[in-house]
Amino acid sequence: MITSLTNYKNSLYSTNENDFYNGVVKVSNGTNYGTGSLLYDGKTIITAAHIFKGFPTNNITVSFDTASGFKTYNATFTEYPDHDSINANGDLALLTLEEHSDFKYQRYNLYTSHDEIGKDFTMVGYGSYGSGLTGELNDETETLKLKTQNTFEAYFDDVYNAPNTNLQWIPLEETMLTADFDNGLKKNDALDNILNIKDLGLGDTEGMIAAGDSGGPAFINNQIAGIASYTAAVSSGDIDTDINKKDDSSFGELGAWQKVSHYTKWIDKTIRAGYENAPKTKEDVKTSIVETDDEIQYIYFLLEYTGNRDDIKENITLHYTTRDGSATAGEDYIALSGVITLYEDESSVPIAVEILADNKVEENETFYLDVTSPSHGSFGEGVTTLTAMKTIVNDDFFIA
Repeated sequence: MITSLTNYKNSLYSTNENDFYNGVVKVSNGTNYGTGSLLYDGKTIITAAHIFKGFPTNNITVSFDTASGFKTYNATFTEYPDHDSINANGDLALLTLEEHSDFKYQRYNLYTSHDEIGKDFTMVGYGSYGSGLTGELNDETETLKLKTQNTFEAYFDDVYNAPNTNLQWIPLEETMLTADFDNGLKKNDALDNILNIKDLGLGDTEGMIAAGDSGGPAFINNQIAGIASYTAAVSSGDIDTDINKKDDSSFGELGAWQKVSHYTKWIDKTIRAGYENAPKTKEDVKTSIVETDDEIQYIYFLLEYTGNRDDIKENITLHYTTRDGSATAGEDYIALSGVITLYEDESSVPIAVEILADNKVEENETFYLDVTSPSHGSFGEGVTTLTAMKTIVNDDFFIA
């Protein structure tokens, strides 16, 4: 991860195994490596497809930071079906872990709003490091997961359509977010020179992705809004903003991120298709689950729209959150909250909650799921919240 200071070891850019970014992972196939992020189901990693393009995908590993080194999981590979590697459109892949990740790793929601332009974001990755003045270092000896910030200022197709840029690839309309690497000087402000977007950067926190950051997340409001795809030194006519005239993530270059909100349907539905024994009707729903001693497992809620779905030919969104009863989030289950979407071809959707394993002697415990704020329809007159309860059944000896 390139930063604007020569000293990339400044604590401003550091991460650790216990912070919010511990769900950002290193992904590898034994030859290439990149960065990925753990999604809300605890088993799926989102990353960039091009990391694995042209290489076997039967030996992919996903590695999480721990205090004693990496904890590594094997994973299977699903590429976005319309990935266009020539133009870097749809450069996304999902990796499914062969088992649930440890409960201590952060799970991330997707940023579903389409208002990314103009917003600051935090990027995280395992890529090369250096300074904006001199570019990435090629002789680094440490594996570092660094964070830095920038601002999404435009779509990359705006750059393509600008006069005199002459890009050799064609970004799809409004699917690729871009940010430039500013140093506070107008002459190196790429998007000012190309699109007349004046922004001199965020100061010391300003940064840019580099080799190895591919697939890494860009967070807005702690949700994944972008997936790192590539960098480019783009000139406009005879104006070249790149400070050292090399494509090396230095000042004056552009970065490109896949816009996650454009791809949420594919991401969500791919994850849902992988749920084992998820209920499809209310008769399939189980109200309790027996905890195990050594593995995380899912219990499912089912959210169903009971009106005439054909009358609503668009997505239906609702807010949801788990809530403690006698069960405690972080001890008995992993808390969830966010926005759930019933896509235009869906009338019901499973919501999976991870139940944690333990071997403590305890009574049966309960927790709840609250659903609010439907974008269409209603819960009934005067009803603002739908609530369902689940019971975690203790599987160890107990006597009273």
